[in-house]
Amino acid sequence: MEIRLARHGQHIAIVTIDNQPRLNAMTRQMMVELGRLWDELERDACRCIILTGAGERAFTVGADVSGDLSAGPEIALMVNHALLKTEPYSKPIIAAVNGDCIGGGLELMLSTDIRAAAPTARFGLTEVKWSIYPFGGSTIKLIQQIGYVHAMDLLLTARLISAEQAAGLGLVNRVVPAGELMGWAIETAEMIAANSPSAVQAVKRQVSATIADHALSREALEQELGDAVRASPDFAEGIAAFREKRKPRYE
Repeated sequence: MEIRLARHGQHIAIVTIDNQPRLNAMTRQMMVELGRLWDELERDACRCIILTGAGERAFTVGADVSGDLSAGPEIALMVNHALLKTEPYSKPIIAAVNGDCIGGGLELMLSTDIRAAAPTARFGLTEVKWSIYPFGGSTIKLIQQIGYVHAMDLLLTARLISAEQAAGLGLVNRVVPAGELMGWAIETAEMIAANSPSAVQAVKRQVSATIADHALSREALEQELGDAVRASPDFAEGIAAFREKRKPRYE
């Protein structure tokens, strides 16, 4: 279980989420490390970041639900930083979505700037199925990025969609054969890195600041809503059903 950092040339960083037995789900410690890496890369000489998952099955399915499920304000700050939910960021991020991108994984992808997916990748926000509030930014960013009706479809039905459907909605830029995905990501990163870093980072900071300001203004309500869902009887049943791999039975 780790977040790996590699370099391609002088100006491209490659961040890989690796917890393959659990579909690259992120433990609390992995999220702390991801947040630390964002800080490190913001300060160093890299001009573009590629984010991907290890293996072929998953990009990431978000938080590891088998671990600690506490979600107080301090935990929320840590998760928000890992997902770049409420803060501007100056370095462009390319998502090479190598497999399933679900729940918090999709919310992390929403903080990236250019995205391609392997044909077998699936996308979805399954939180409501398991009585979890999706407080990683999707209730705001998804509507901004693909529009109200498409966002509400994913948020409320908890269904999974294919890579082709995701491209059709504008959730990813394109579908790329799995064997060509990292090549596409590096080629795109090299195009960005060849441009003026001051201009590129100014554009990215302004765009991400606008998105982050909207998310930050709703953060208190997000915490309140998430706490209310966790306090409901549905929460225990949803988590139990998830862990037991069965359909939940909500009274």
